[in-house]
Amino acid sequence: MSHLRIVLLVIEIILLAVFVIPLFVQSLNAGGVAGILISLLLIAVTVFWKSFVQLLGNLWEHVSGKIILSILAVVIAFSVCFAGYLSVRMAMAVKNLPERPCTVVVLGCKVKGDVPSLMLKRRLEAAYAYLETNPEVKCIVSGGQGPGENISEAEAMRTYLMEKGIAEERLLLEDKSGNTEENLAFSRTVLEENGLPYEVLIVTDGFHQYRASLLAEEQGLVSYSVSCNTQDILIPTYWVREWFALAKEIFLT
Repeated sequence: MSHLRIVLLVIEIILLAVFVIPLFVQSLNAGGVAGILISLLLIAVTVFWKSFVQLLGNLWEHVSGKIILSILAVVIAFSVCFAGYLSVRMAMAVKNLPERPCTVVVLGCKVKGDVPSLMLKRRLEAAYAYLETNPEVKCIVSGGQGPGENISEAEAMRTYLMEKGIAEERLLLEDKSGNTEENLAFSRTVLEENGLPYEVLIVTDGFHQYRASLLAEEQGLVSYSVSCNTQDILIPTYWVREWFALAKEIFLT
């Protein structure tokens, strides 16, 4: 095996580890599955490089093979470019503060029994910091009750912020939503019911902000963003998962 293939193999094994290690912290998601499968495919190509090249050569000798390989090349090139485009937009959406204070919307995340998960706590800490700096601002805590949760995510978030010292009257409950689209749609209803402007500061993880902004725009909301700190080990998995969620949002809705 050449030195170049050895270097590539080491890089690919590291890439595989990046998507496997998070399994010890959380359950597998679409981003993790995709990352693991792509890593394994790259490793297989590198290890069996000569056989792979021979296979391509054999396919290219036939018209049908040329068509299949050409289509695959176009799909791969488009996917790489599209993922790159999404990544740029996602990075740009991580932080976008409003010129004047506006209503905070904290997007829900897993609750363990009655207690916010670590990811949700990080979102709440980011929301708390903004609410402390802007004491006149109200906050919508958004999230319904899912499997394994004794209470709604919204109720857990309200309790957490109240224990931190945020007054109950500043916290508005949205406890019916089951996904990001519903988070924003139902939060819009809360804004309307309370006579609040359709300007919101979305608090969630950085990888999530771009999709949240697109969904907010669909609801007629002007959105800004403050992002919490995501565990470094989880960022690649969730970042890739967002590519799939964004592709679905852009092409299928």
